[in-house]
Amino acid sequence: MANTDWRNQSSITNFILLGFGNLPELQILLFLIFLVIYIVTMSGNILIVVLVVADQHLHTPIYFFLANLSCLETCYTSTILPRMLVSFLTGDRTISFNGCITQYYFFAFLASTECYLLAAMSFDRCLAICKPLHYAALTNRRSCLWLAAGSWIRGFLSGIISTLSICQLIFCGPNEIDHFFCDFVPKMKLTCSDIHLMKVLAFTLSLIFSLTPFLLTVTSYIYIISTILSIPSTTGRKKAFSTCSSHLIVVTLFYGTITVVYMFPATHRLKDLSKVFSVFYTVLSPMVNPLIYSLRNKEMKEAMWKALRKCITFQSSKILPNWGFFRLK
Repeated sequence: MANTDWRNQSSITNFILLGFGNLPELQILLFLIFLVIYIVTMSGNILIVVLVVADQHLHTPIYFFLANLSCLETCYTSTILPRMLVSFLTGDRTISFNGCITQYYFFAFLASTECYLLAAMSFDRCLAICKPLHYAALTNRRSCLWLAAGSWIRGFLSGIISTLSICQLIFCGPNEIDHFFCDFVPKMKLTCSDIHLMKVLAFTLSLIFSLTPFLLTVTSYIYIISTILSIPSTTGRKKAFSTCSSHLIVVTLFYGTITVVYMFPATHRLKDLSKVFSVFYTVLSPMVNPLIYSLRNKEMKEAMWKALRKCITFQSSKILPNWGFFRLK
């Protein structure tokens, strides 16, 4: 059984996240850049959740999954970016042992959940394109709830299992993590325990919680592409592809950058490149996802304009009566 006090497992009480500390002259600039990214990410994803909840026309399976994904992205970004911003602003790059473990848990939990949510969204698009006549019956409210709940539960299990296994390790120094957050691989380089079983466990968890949803996503798109190619008219093919193009871009960005970070050999030359690509899937991907879905999606743009018109009308109704009052006087 894991010790509830993680600090007893290690002689180290805190870690130092090196991050981008080798660029001291750019700390203020990096702070401003990542602050803007954080604000845009939170605003965009929260806006999508609000629109999906408020607009009846968006109460469909794909937007239900999109709202789940946007909710996840707000948590995902908040797990990493606030700590980065503090380190850029104050220069303090230390993080407590418990804080590092907690950050890793939420990262593993949310990353695994995202893999399965993307798989669920690709399955939804596969049914919409390949089985249009049966789509409404197959994607009822209950099945969508089960798919979303299953994604969150699998992510929760992934985070719990991997975090508890890390808590069994002994970290006796050094305490410098060459990354901007508490990722698995950099932390394994600091332990003085035997990590053979950890490597086996990490490989097994990767198969279950990363490779499996990836293969499900690829399989869905194989069916989607084969169905689109069988459509005789060019207009029909374009219309069918447009329904899944946004999701395909998001999937490509997410899995493409993860593949570069975790599949390429961790050589000294690729170390900084790996750190840069980690920024893509942990920081930039949550920011561009709302932009991709809103700018390339007709229903989402219509919902945004409708909400904007309601806000303008509401503000006008508050201002105009006051104008009339002054005119009467």
